[in-house]
Amino acid sequence: MENCIENELTMKVSAVSIITNIALSLLKLFAGLFAHSSAMISDAIHSASDVFSTFIVIIGVNLSNKASDAEHQYGHERLECIASIILAIILGATGLGIGLNGVNKILNYNYDYDSFQITGVFALIVSILSIAIKEWMYWYTRGAAKKINSSALMADAWHHRSDALSSIGSFIGILGARLGFSVLDPIASVIICLFIEKAAYDILRDTVSKLVDHACDPETLLCMKELIKQQDGVLSLDEIKTRLFGSKIYVDIEIAADGHQSLSSAHDIAENIHLLIEHTFPSVKHCMVHVNPRFENRQKSL
Repeated sequence: MENCIENELTMKVSAVSIITNIALSLLKLFAGLFAHSSAMISDAIHSASDVFSTFIVIIGVNLSNKASDAEHQYGHERLECIASIILAIILGATGLGIGLNGVNKILNYNYDYDSFQITGVFALIVSILSIAIKEWMYWYTRGAAKKINSSALMADAWHHRSDALSSIGSFIGILGARLGFSVLDPIASVIICLFIEKAAYDILRDTVSKLVDHACDPETLLCMKELIKQQDGVLSLDEIKTRLFGSKIYVDIEIAADGHQSLSSAHDIAENIHLLIEHTFPSVKHCMVHVNPRFENRQKSL
């Protein structure tokens, strides 16, 4: 049921993303050709590349939500991490391309001044519209990514943000060209490149953490500890381990309970904690609880 909800939300967000990017790409291309803006044409190509990124998200999330089978008994969640890595690489390459193009224009500015055309005002209007739409798409996709804890959707959100930043560069470049300061375009591109590379690095770092069984965040771990200690029959929490498995969390717990009680009673305590952790924390896919017997009365008599 949960996987169905995640798939539906991903498909909804992805459909909006694809339609928006195709429409923006065509609009930017028309504006670039009509207003003689090379920056706007480059921005159109950038928006078109986001359509490809969204298809990677769709494939990655759908594969990760496949049910467990005989060959993959712990599920397929890590396939979403693979999609996130691909998206991070694409995002990083996009930012690098923008930065290198900007550096090249700066280095050749004095010798290639004529290449900076005075562009039409229509391209300026389209760049402002693009900034607004892509920033809205960033927050829309980001909200969905946080709701289902999807690293692939979060990476796609940052693709929208990178497109918005690219459009800001186009706006500055077009405005600068109209005011006689064409060098503002490549300078803005270099600055935008740094922002995009930082986003790509953060996505890649988070994804790698999920691939190497990194522990969950300290806040979630602390909440788990406090919840376990409050349960009836738990004398102490001896150990708790967590590991990220794609967008999910696996939890291993050791508690101490009265060693004089029946096996059935000890099992009920463990089962209660098992169900409580899985229901309280939706990102937990499985919780294993081990009970260590403690013979407090016997120890006191010694």
